[in-house]
Amino acid sequence: MLGKVLEIVDNRVLIGLTIDINKQPNLVGLHVVFEDNDKKIVGEIVNANQEIITTVIVGELFDKKFIPGSGKKPSFKSIPRLIDIEELESMLGKQAIDSNTTNFGISNVYDGYRINVDVNDFFSNHFSVLGNSGSGKSCTVASILQKLFLNSRLPINANFFFFDAYGEYNSAFSNLHKVNPNLNYKSYTTNTENTNDEEILRIPVWLLDVDDLALLLDANNPTQLPIIEKTLNLVPILSGTSTSVIKKKNDIIARALQDILLSGDDSTKIRDQVTAVLTKFNTPELNLESQIAQPGYVRNLKQCLFIDKTGKMQEMELVVEFIRGYISDDEDFISPDELNPFYTLADLELAMDFALINEGILKSNKVFDYANILSVRLHTLVNSSYREYFNYSRTINKREYVESLMRAADGSKCQIINFNINYVDDRMAKVITKIVSRMLFSVAATTYPRGSRAFHIIIEEAHRYVIKDRDVDLLGYNIFERITKEGRKYGIFLGLITQRPSELSDTCISQCTNFIILRTLHPKDLEYIKNMVPNISIEIVQQLKNLKPGNCIAFGNAFKVPVSMYIELPNPKPMSNNVDISTVWYVTNTQNITKPVTVKPSTTSDVTELMARQQSTQNIITSGRFINLGATPNTQVNNAT
Repeated sequence: MLGKVLEIVDNRVLIGLTIDINKQPNLVGLHVVFEDNDKKIVGEIVNANQEIITTVIVGELFDKKFIPGSGKKPSFKSIPRLIDIEELESMLGKQAIDSNTTNFGISNVYDGYRINVDVNDFFSNHFSVLGNSGSGKSCTVASILQKLFLNSRLPINANFFFFDAYGEYNSAFSNLHKVNPNLNYKSYTTNTENTNDEEILRIPVWLLDVDDLALLLDANNPTQLPIIEKTLNLVPILSGTSTSVIKKKNDIIARALQDILLSGDDSTKIRDQVTAVLTKFNTPELNLESQIAQPGYVRNLKQCLFIDKTGKMQEMELVVEFIRGYISDDEDFISPDELNPFYTLADLELAMDFALINEGILKSNKVFDYANILSVRLHTLVNSSYREYFNYSRTINKREYVESLMRAADGSKCQIINFNINYVDDRMAKVITKIVSRMLFSVAATTYPRGSRAFHIIIEEAHRYVIKDRDVDLLGYNIFERITKEGRKYGIFLGLITQRPSELSDTCISQCTNFIILRTLHPKDLEYIKNMVPNISIEIVQQLKNLKPGNCIAFGNAFKVPVSMYIELPNPKPMSNNVDISTVWYVTNTQNITKPVTVKPSTTSDVTELMARQQSTQNIITSGRFINLGATPNTQVNNAT
């Protein structure tokens, strides 16, 4: 018995001590059971002095089971005592790991008490790992997953997709197969000059739909979406080669040319536009060299576009009649087998240019203003190094592509797939993350039976990608918000790792039901955590500012009460170490020293000063105290970041 109940205010209970606290270990953080016959209320000690301890009600013990919540309060006749081991196990979990549990860490309150978590309670929900840079987020995630895969019951069918902002996780998971040959790790890189074993990330361009292309081309207006849709409708035709496709292509080109010829513009403009269209879009039958026969002579189409001295195109009617000959009055049926479903970025660019002509870009400055920007961005992409990410060597559909992501070169199943997006700018990294996530969501949502497999998308530096942007205004939804709202029923889950939770999408973080929070200092982030994260008290928020690296407070569906614990360093660790400044700065190496730069002086006094500085520098070099900034660091700091 600790003492007697003195005061009950809201959720707090004050206990007057009848024991000598000086003979006790630190009581803060321990749990107290208030016994009153068969009623047992559990509180956590949050403050203590020589005479009084303050507890916060966290739940109730009923029939040897812990029920979290603060609905019931103890009475003044309750007898407070410290919790026993059996009661503690009902609250924090048993010490023995079974086939459905995995270890996360060690309690900071109860010495040596291991925090074991039910796999279903944690991984069947969206989760967040929050904390400042250097607090241990990457090591925490790597440690948790390493322990999961070291379990006696291997998660052979797990699918973890990492979007790795800095390429940190290769070192932590690359030897997964050495734990068990049934476990595999696969890494994709965005480094197009990669010389390692990583495979360059490539996404088949023909798998991109309207929404994907809108993100890729940074569309900013819903009126641009019909142009993208028309482009996608045209590209299988314009890149096709069958007889029916060529006939349809002639019809499409002819209709565009007829609009130009009958536009009423001056003849010079009409000639230039017709020439431009047929230079870029043509078929063996319809091109600038197409023969137009008249009684007594034959001329090609280009010659018929001649403009006389009066500025007139004398053969206008002849050209119009010739063009109309390729326009089909009936809707020609083309078998899907005749279309080209596997096209390139260059094919897509050609189709978009033609879609813009159909949209009226040649006749309207207004259309030009909002539509041409898409063509410019697509052209820039086609001619940039980023085009490599959309060059795919074989025909494949969306489901096959997702399956290929999870297969090693020998066809074996990979449980962890890492996308190293360190070599592209933030905009492209966000687009790649969204496109791949949309594909995973699409496959998960159409898998039968529903929820028969699980995809976990884990995003490092989530505040850069999972944000409230203009996707909702443009497309009507944000893919990450859709995953957090709908993903659980399809078996697709989001894991957010970030140092700035206040910059995340409110919808996404509000749908997370498990949180691991490491040291957090920014007042805005602390306030955000307090307001957005459920069941968090002011005492917990205050603790977050003083946590050591690797220490965290975890709560949510997988934790019946908030748990303060230490998560052991993973082995091997991710490459998230801080730069060792003492090694970088103070390497004492007199070889390969860069010569001091000599600046031509302009005055006699400058010469004197320069000579003095050069002599001083030479003295430092001779004494072996010169810092070789080009030296290679040979040690690493073991700081968790």
